[in-house]
Amino acid sequence: MSEATVSRVLNGKPGVSEATREAVLTALDVLGYERPTQLRGDRARLVGLVLPELQNPIFPAFAEVVGGALAQQGFTSVLCTRTVGGVSEADYVDLLLQQQVSGVVFAGGLYAQADAAHGHYRLLHERKLPAVLVNAAVEHLDFPQVSCDDAVAAEMALAHLRALGHERIGMVLGPKDHIPSRRKLETFVAGGGDPELVEHTMFSLEGGHAAAARLVRREVTGVICASDLLALGTVRATRRAGLSVPGDVSVIGFDDSALMNCTEPPLTTVRQPIDAMGRAVVDLLVAQIDKAVVPADELLFEPELVVRASTARVRS
Repeated sequence: MSEATVSRVLNGKPGVSEATREAVLTALDVLGYERPTQLRGDRARLVGLVLPELQNPIFPAFAEVVGGALAQQGFTSVLCTRTVGGVSEADYVDLLLQQQVSGVVFAGGLYAQADAAHGHYRLLHERKLPAVLVNAAVEHLDFPQVSCDDAVAAEMALAHLRALGHERIGMVLGPKDHIPSRRKLETFVAGGGDPELVEHTMFSLEGGHAAAARLVRREVTGVICASDLLALGTVRATRRAGLSVPGDVSVIGFDDSALMNCTEPPLTTVRQPIDAMGRAVVDLLVAQIDKAVVPADELLFEPELVVRASTARVRS
């Protein structure tokens, strides 16, 4: 038997008869060699953790929680971070399938964007690979979700600003097709917020700055943001306009990511309970790996308003 034939068997390549393939694998077993992962018939105790770029500190914090909870269950997390112009989410899915991972956790992924491509999620479903989605997703993907309640978050932020006397309240959200942003917007408008004072942008410091600059020109006195990064961009835009936070404009973020109590001013924000959410994600994933029936439902976790120094009573 040639080396090329053995190589094709070990790498799972076509062009080898079933009898020859079985002979090579039997020889591996007899000689005490471990079969390659893709040929064992079982899955590696690896879990893919697919995240957007790590510019937003909430994602490294979430990865730490999930990685620790997975380790307690005997799994190792494989961190896959998307970057603009880099490896795509679909490419990572292909790679993880090749590595025979036991499951995948997605956070901040394309499942939350209505206009994005979702074929790689359907591929996971066809392959019956366990997966969990973090925060709101488009409908009909048929995976369990663990989410912070966006409606409650928007209610808390709006109520806080109104209690401080603010009436002209703006909102800075993610892209228009972003499902969590849509939920926050629906609650904002249902609660009497002005849809004309809503700006959509990319989730970045620069996006927050550009969107907030437009709101400041319209003389808002309070701004609710869909992430802490957007809120920091809003603070910067307000100051560039010669105004102060919170003296002229109060700003609220969302996430309570690392160091938000160390910003200037310390940021009032709505905290995602990432510890509880991360543990729930791992519990749902491991249950699927263990062949339990896990409904494709969404578990909603209650956020918490954290009041710091970026909000104050409106000036009379």
